[in-house]
Amino acid sequence: MVLRAVVFDLDGVLALPSLFSALDRAAEELVLPSGFLNKAFNKEGLGGSTVRLMKGEITYCQWVSLMEGDYRKYSEESGICLPKNFSVSQIFGKALSAKEINRPMLQAALTLRKKGFTTGILTNNYLDDSTRRGHLAQLMGELRPHFDFLIESCRIGMAKPDPQIYRFMLDTLKASPNEVVFLDDVGANLKPARDLGVVTILARNTSTALQELEKVTRMQLLETAAPLPTPCKPSDMSHGYVPIKPGVHLHFVELGSGPAVCLCHGFPESWFSWRYQIPALAQAGFRVLAVDMKGYGESSAPPEIEEYSMEVLCKDMVTFLDKLGISQAVFIGHDWGGMLVWNMALFYPERVRAVASLNTPFIPANPKVSTMEAIKANPIFDYQLYFQEPGVAEAELEQNLNRTFKALFRASDEVFLNTRNVREAGGLFVRTPENPSLSKLMTEEDIQFYVEQFKKSGFRGPLNWYRNIDKNWKWSCKSVGRKILIPALMVVAEKDKVLLPEMTKHMEDWIPNLKRGYIKDCGHWTQIEKPNELNQILTEWLKTDARDPPLVSML
Repeated sequence: MVLRAVVFDLDGVLALPSLFSALDRAAEELVLPSGFLNKAFNKEGLGGSTVRLMKGEITYCQWVSLMEGDYRKYSEESGICLPKNFSVSQIFGKALSAKEINRPMLQAALTLRKKGFTTGILTNNYLDDSTRRGHLAQLMGELRPHFDFLIESCRIGMAKPDPQIYRFMLDTLKASPNEVVFLDDVGANLKPARDLGVVTILARNTSTALQELEKVTRMQLLETAAPLPTPCKPSDMSHGYVPIKPGVHLHFVELGSGPAVCLCHGFPESWFSWRYQIPALAQAGFRVLAVDMKGYGESSAPPEIEEYSMEVLCKDMVTFLDKLGISQAVFIGHDWGGMLVWNMALFYPERVRAVASLNTPFIPANPKVSTMEAIKANPIFDYQLYFQEPGVAEAELEQNLNRTFKALFRASDEVFLNTRNVREAGGLFVRTPENPSLSKLMTEEDIQFYVEQFKKSGFRGPLNWYRNIDKNWKWSCKSVGRKILIPALMVVAEKDKVLLPEMTKHMEDWIPNLKRGYIKDCGHWTQIEKPNELNQILTEWLKTDARDPPLVSML
């Protein structure tokens, strides 16, 4: 019979280091005999406190109290003197909180699931009421969405190696034993499954285990490209609406808890452009607020051009924070959203915990040369001049929304739009196909989401962002001489044809503590073209620079 399901253990397989190896290291540090901590941990058999813990009969803190006595009793029976600083709570707390996801094993699971295998986790787990319980919650929260099912011993009252739990697993899968592969790092946990007819793999070494898994599934699992992160779905998200002033509200989606992170998209996009980042940043320990910027999606789209000046847009974001009771947020922006977040850092630094821009450089206003003059002098920005006359670009962009978004959202090696000589050509899409092919960045479902969003209020609001260039320049001139000294990150995309990486080369003159991220082979749509690379850059930066507000100025 053909294999159709792969089930992974948690400890020692999907999460490393294993508890057993961590306990052996702890024994070595405490100058205890090799294997002492593991032997005592497993000594009491099926009726012991550890089994009771795994079955959910007692909580972790109850178990710690019992194990303190068990270890002291076992040490006396063994003639071993425990050190004065011996503490079950500290030993196990340190071991359990050191666990991290085994990325190669998770990647293999994701590959198998993508190829049509049912995947699951079968784990001896416990009810964690310790002070470090957030670590287990975060670990499980990150893993759970990537698997079809999760069986935790403490939820069902049975634990490995009891044969009942494997029958429960098969019932959950609705599969025959010989259709299932099970990986565990403990041989005793594999035998009952193997006796039932399940294919088993002893996973004490990740590389060796993956080689065996490749053989039995006939799938390439080693050295495969990292799969895309799991995007969030609009129907699964918590949606909110914040009144800004009479007749104007901002829509946002929210996920996670912790310091607030405000995601600000560009043109012509949506909160949905952050679909790959929202789960990753929430999982990293942040409260993510992805906003439909004014003029877009379910946010209000007033027709007046002045409603979209940078001064008004920044004031809107301050009101947005006020209405949500948020004193300070990290602001991350892309494209026009990048322009907005730099201005938030310049004009409202007290509300900005940290600031990051994707693709959009920080270029301080030059009182001697207006921004409009600079745009006219750079042929790359001719499309912005085409956007100036109300109604003209709207007509072209709204004529066939399906074509518009298929033409715009393309990878760096698929681009056929040219932003030069747009006015002379008579439009942005004059030289593009009537029915563009679907980009590898998008699914048809993704395209239809944008189509439906822009059916609501069209392109007037989004294009109005471009129609305040002189007003924005005059406002920006008020900030001449200011530096940005709060934590800041600039992420450039190597192959963005409009927001060129070299435009960022003098930013340290104005942001002396700037950190940088560089993404190779990436065009303008950074969040969807290279989501793994971007997520890594953002999460690392957030954890180091945005977790806690600085106590002193960074002068």
